[in-house]
Amino acid sequence: MTRLTLACTRSDRTQPVLDGRIPIAGFEIAAEAGEPEDLFRTAMREARFEITELSMASHILSVARGDSRYIGVPVFPSRAFRHSAIYIRTDRGIEGPEDLGGRTIGVPEYQQTAAMWVRGMLRTYYNVPMRSIAWRSAGERTPLDLPKEIDMQVIPAGESLEAMLADGRIDAFIGPRPPSCFLDGSAPVARLFPDSRAEEEAYLRATTFFPIMHCIAIRRDVAAAHPALPRALFEAFDAAKRQAVAELAMVNVLRVSLPWIAAEAAAQTAMMGGDPWPYGFTRNRAELQAMCRFAQADGLTARPVPVEELFETSTHGT
Repeated sequence: MTRLTLACTRSDRTQPVLDGRIPIAGFEIAAEAGEPEDLFRTAMREARFEITELSMASHILSVARGDSRYIGVPVFPSRAFRHSAIYIRTDRGIEGPEDLGGRTIGVPEYQQTAAMWVRGMLRTYYNVPMRSIAWRSAGERTPLDLPKEIDMQVIPAGESLEAMLADGRIDAFIGPRPPSCFLDGSAPVARLFPDSRAEEEAYLRATTFFPIMHCIAIRRDVAAAHPALPRALFEAFDAAKRQAVAELAMVNVLRVSLPWIAAEAAAQTAMMGGDPWPYGFTRNRAELQAMCRFAQADGLTARPVPVEELFETSTHGT
């Protein structure tokens, strides 16, 4: 049996694959759990793991420029609404999304998927002119070649976006982790959307999108050598996800440390059209197309990327 390395973040959706309870048919897996930032740097710079969790934005970018070392499988271990990821200085007259035009905004990476989703959401849903914004990045995992009209600069070594937000050198910050000055109240910083859940639910109703952050991907040489692997991976991760979702509804012994998790799971499953965490190419096609449009509008890609190019052919029917 062929032995392959797999690296991904640990969650209820991935743990059964990581620990071998759900096997990948026909393959022996040496699994390693890690944090997304570390996994993505390793994938983009070294391609060390044969199967890896991968940033969707970086995947789209590398496919567009023709240097992608991985091909995707439509398994999305990370999805998240990002309205709560926008933090603003409250002393700048920013009352709503429309006030972000012309501001200076920090992002951990311009190419980060969370930042790409926020820009796409602000552009298409709130009509914010993205190219009027000055972007400041903490650093990029791969070099970018952006159009000259996009003002994006990496901040100097030794600087931090959190410090720049705290002392007012940037007007806002977009990031999946709250800045420390927001958490400790040491600066006039708040979320752009105080009731971010209400905004996210409205966005879901308007678009049907539950924003995809990451996918599972196979190194291209490995996918070519093992044509059964992409489908086997999809089926294993899909089974793990279905098991995780089913456990949310178990009330004989609560599998999650929240008292009313079963009721919440039922309500959110209904809101999400019966599947709270959808995998598969067909089900997610419109959302993936939107992501490719966002990437091109952001200057990350110089050409439109057909979504079929992102995923191994045998998984297009999923």
